[in-house]
Amino acid sequence: MANTKPSSSRRARPAREFPQPYTTVDVVIFSVIDNALQVLLVQRPDVPGEPYPGRWALPGGFVDVEVDTTLEDCARRKLHEKTGVKSPYLEQLGSWGSAVRDPRGWSATHVWFALIAAQDVSLAKGANAAEVAWFAVDALIGKHALAFDHDAILMAAVERLRSKVEYTSLPAFLLPEPFTLPQLQRMYEVVLGRPVDKSGFRTRMLAAGFLSEAGYVAGESNRPALGYCLVDRSAPAVFPRTFSPRGGD
Repeated sequence: MANTKPSSSRRARPAREFPQPYTTVDVVIFSVIDNALQVLLVQRPDVPGEPYPGRWALPGGFVDVEVDTTLEDCARRKLHEKTGVKSPYLEQLGSWGSAVRDPRGWSATHVWFALIAAQDVSLAKGANAAEVAWFAVDALIGKHALAFDHDAILMAAVERLRSKVEYTSLPAFLLPEPFTLPQLQRMYEVVLGRPVDKSGFRTRMLAAGFLSEAGYVAGESNRPALGYCLVDRSAPAVFPRTFSPRGGD
């Protein structure tokens, strides 16, 4: 019988020790305030050893291996710490990593984006933020004002959001329930930055099956209007085609 015992040259070698990069999670938190798409930012503390003192950045932080079972657990923890909200819409955006994005050393961050109704948010500074505030997205894009590589991350999040809004029900997650169809249409128009056709919009929303009637609520000019809630808050509905600008659908 052939000798199947591995030779000494094939024996398992001890694992090589690699320096570990910093591992962080950042969250791009969107809401609509004053009829504008806004993002939540935190101001970096001005203390020794902290990079980008006084600069604004996306909320986030290091993974805590004692409490974070997964990266998403870390994202939800950071989200709750800054807003008081536990379960909004949350979607993984991507990962960014390099030897130069953080002056403290090789760093990799894993990014989620969240959609929150502004009325649900209670902002908190936290231990590592001098201030926390909402900023209009359009006033930030292209300004290169944020710490680390957060300008690029924000741009990627805005592009992902606006692309998905063209064919999904994502803007519904920006509204407190119950909401009216005109209020939902306004969310679409704010996020997309353009009007959408009213008659085609109503037809598409009601045909998609993601809304349930919730009785009459105060609508435009305080006139009663039929209110709606989401049937499923775990994922958006997907439409068979994208939106067209107002005037044709």
